[in-house]
Amino acid sequence: MAQDSTIEWTDATWNPVTGCTKISPGCKNCYAHRMARRLHAMGQARYRNNFAVTLHPDLLEQPRRWSQPRKIFVNSMSDLFHSDVPLEFIRAVFEVMGKADWHTFQILTKRSERLVELAGQLPWHDNIWMGVSVENADYTYRIEHLRKVPAAIRFLSVEPLLGPIPRLPLQGIHWVIVGGESGPGARVMAPQWVRKIRDRCIAQGVPFFFKQWGGTRKKLTGRELDGRTWDEMPEIDSKNSERNLA
Repeated sequence: MAQDSTIEWTDATWNPVTGCTKISPGCKNCYAHRMARRLHAMGQARYRNNFAVTLHPDLLEQPRRWSQPRKIFVNSMSDLFHSDVPLEFIRAVFEVMGKADWHTFQILTKRSERLVELAGQLPWHDNIWMGVSVENADYTYRIEHLRKVPAAIRFLSVEPLLGPIPRLPLQGIHWVIVGGESGPGARVMAPQWVRKIRDRCIAQGVPFFFKQWGGTRKKLTGRELDGRTWDEMPEIDSKNSERNLA
């Protein structure tokens, strides 16, 4: 059975790697770090190393046992392009994704430098969506790296949005997710920051997904922006990859 997810933009999670290290402001209140500590304290074997990067080779074939097609978030509890994950293991993950072609796989990284360094050594099957996290204007360089990756769908997770990004670069990008931080110590997201990105997406024809306002009690703040929810997703067709980035 798939590991069903409550994350609004995916259906399930798959964690052949767990654990990570914090590298930028968006990591400060990392939900995965909090969850890993809790699972470690509960004696969960997968988290025996707490939040240290840990490979789980026995989980590599897991998606192939899930017969129902779904969107699968890869490594919700880690970063596949962390320096402690060997290239050979990353290749193994990509090979499984290619074989399980009835699923759509969504990968997110903050380590865009390593992503672009390794991209040419990986098989980019059409069911693999690749994204980078961009929490404020200081990290838009990750988008430049992402543009060089020959993924069928390239997307941005602008979450937690920690500051204004007046001119979010969208050339070669197929989807944008925006969300506020949630949980203990959540930092405030200004509505005008969200609207600026939404309006830019509309103007450039990029699907926009608003995940949440966040806060310490995110269910109370909800997901509506200007009276509606925004659940746009990229269209999947033979022309979507646009690999020449023209």
